Amino acid sequence: MNTPIALIGALDEEIQAYLDELQDQRIQQWKSIRFYQGVLFGQDVVIVKSGVGKVFAALVTQKLIDTFKPKAILFTGVAGGLNPLYEIGDVVVAKDCVQHDLDTTELGIPRGKIPYTHFHFFESDERLKTLALAAQLKHKIHEGRIVTGDQFITQKEMHHFKHLTTELAGDAVEMEGASVGLVCAVNEIPFLLIRTISDKADGNATNSYMELLPEVAKNSFELVAHILNTWNE
Repeated sequence: MNTPIALIGALDEEIQAYLDELQDQRIQQWKSIRFYQGVLFGQDVVIVKSGVGKVFAALVTQKLIDTFKPKAILFTGVAGGLNPLYEIGDVVVAKDCVQHDLDTTELGIPRGKIPYTHFHFFESDERLKTLALAAQLKHKIHEGRIVTGDQFITQKEMHHFKHLTTELAGDAVEMEGASVGLVCAVNEIPFLLIRTISDKADGNATNSYMELLPEVAKNSFELVAHILNTWNE
């Protein structure tokens, strides 16, 4: 197997479309985590479900890097929309991402910056981002900032989370991306975060998320399919 491109999603629904199309599938098990190897749209890939939250996402990403030495990592799935211009089903290609719940501002350190390091905003790989933004989908594709934290946020919590938009200028919110970005930055692996808007972090967020997750996750799949189909070494 050649050096693969890695695809990660937090949930079964976020990787199922990839598994349905995966050829020459092989499974490598580590603890409770399954890594699926094979060929997808002509590319050698490894696909894994990370589980929910920053710790699981970081742990699985490091194991993935140590075991398979991928040449790039794509993290895909769904997110809540913060930008009022984003509609459910729109796809967000991250220009960068940041941990919104890492807060040492009392020490004079900006929100999201890891203390005593240079790590703050994790930028997507320019080449991968360019490929993604060139895709043609039924829904809109936006380039935006994705903010990450270990909370599922709805409108009733937003008065505690105004900093997501006012301080961090976030366009979408989710629970894994920036932790994967950190691991990729440390390991110097090209990284791209792609999220489809499943809800608008409002009063209907819970219902929208549960009802629309399987359908809107397919929009991220279409964008990844475009990247793999247009990838050239």
